[in-house]
Formats: sequence, structure tokens, C-alpha cells
Amino acid sequence: MLTRTITIGISTENLNSTITYFIKKANEFQSHIVVCREEVRVNAKSLLGLISMGLQKGFEITIGAEGPDAEAALDALCQLLGE
Repeated sequence: MLTRTITIGISTENLNSTITYFIKKANEFQSHIVVCREEVRVNAKSLLGLISMGLQKGFEITIGAEGPDAEAALDALCQLLGE
């Protein structure tokens, strides 16, 4: 599994709409994609999972992807949430 760690750069006020777009983008890829923060690991294609993480600006998360388009998925998704 390829992984990248980023710091969320999106303001907390705009984060929910960005998360919705993040999920739509994640679903464009065939790879299995996860988002991890501390001990919590959720499917990046799950709205409920991502919202339950309580993400905020400045949080450090790791995005992991495994599959045929894993690197492209990480490039696109990290760009959406990163600084």
C-alpha cells in the first residue's frame, strides 16, 4: 500500500463540502483507499466514515491506496485536502 501523510490545509468551515468532493473523487479510482488519523482508519469512499473522524484544519492524516491507480489517487486526493 502506498501512503502519504499530509496536514489538512482546508479551513474547517469549508471542510465538509471538500470532504464530499473528496469522496466523489476517491470513487473515480479503482484502488482501495483509506484515510488514517491516530488509531482511526476509514474507507476514503465513505461519507459517514470521514465525517466521524471529526477532521479539522491542521490535523495530520495519512492517505493510503492500493491498486492499479494508487499513485494517481494519492496525487489527486492529497491535493484536495493538503496545504
